[in-house]
Amino acid sequence: MNREYIKEKKRIVVKIGSSTITHEETGALDLVKLEKMIRLLTDLKNQGKEVVLVSSGAIAVGRKAMGVKKRPDDMAVKQACAAVGQARLMMVYQKLFGEYNQVAAQILMTKYTMINDISRENAQNTFRELLGMGVIPIVNENDTVSTDEMKFGDNDTLSAIVAALIGADILILLSDIDGLYTDDPNVNADATFISCVEKIDGKLENMGKGVTSDVGTGGMATKISAAKIATASGCDMVIANGENIEVLRQIMDGEQIGTLFKEHKTEGFHLIDYIKTPQYK
Repeated sequence: MNREYIKEKKRIVVKIGSSTITHEETGALDLVKLEKMIRLLTDLKNQGKEVVLVSSGAIAVGRKAMGVKKRPDDMAVKQACAAVGQARLMMVYQKLFGEYNQVAAQILMTKYTMINDISRENAQNTFRELLGMGVIPIVNENDTVSTDEMKFGDNDTLSAIVAALIGADILILLSDIDGLYTDDPNVNADATFISCVEKIDGKLENMGKGVTSDVGTGGMATKISAAKIATASGCDMVIANGENIEVLRQIMDGEQIGTLFKEHKTEGFHLIDYIKTPQYK
């Protein structure tokens, strides 16, 4: 299907996964890739578009800084790594965005932020003001204070909720997978690529058998769940491989990259219903 219309999208949410912004061999930040991504995001902003970045990586960066070799299971260790890593990650983002005279802001959210009516409205107002000021918000889950009961669990879900909250036109998930296949291509050579999804049904959800990585938390199943939220809110969503970060420019130029989930705004859509019930999981 022709994707030329994507060029006209004005409000863009980009989600970048931990495995995409770190070196596989060391777990350290891939600064070359980060710099390229920030240049592309700033250029989109210079075109008159509004941009929000949902960035994973706090725990991964904290692990590297503290010498924690494996992804921790203990909540306190995770939160300690997140506390160290989030500060370091934002320092890098501020420095790199500053190189292009672009102001960035940090927004840390928990599930409680969205469940509580006052907090949700405050978050919405903050996004609106920042975007109006020409700022690029950088969003992550507040892992340092989140409990298991109050966690989104993955930034695929968080990015879809942010996209719905701010009325985004398109959500782009950059990860370590090319898009949606009929089966896991790592184990099934006959798996075929799906370029466009008009509607998400039960059969499609069963295809969400994606693999996870050592540093990331979201597989294909979480991305399909994110697509359900985004598309129901009236937002297109694209899943693409962020190995070559130029894919971001290609998507916004309307090229046939990744899997496009077409928006189909659901009548009576209420974001809070998706957050309070298990249907988005």
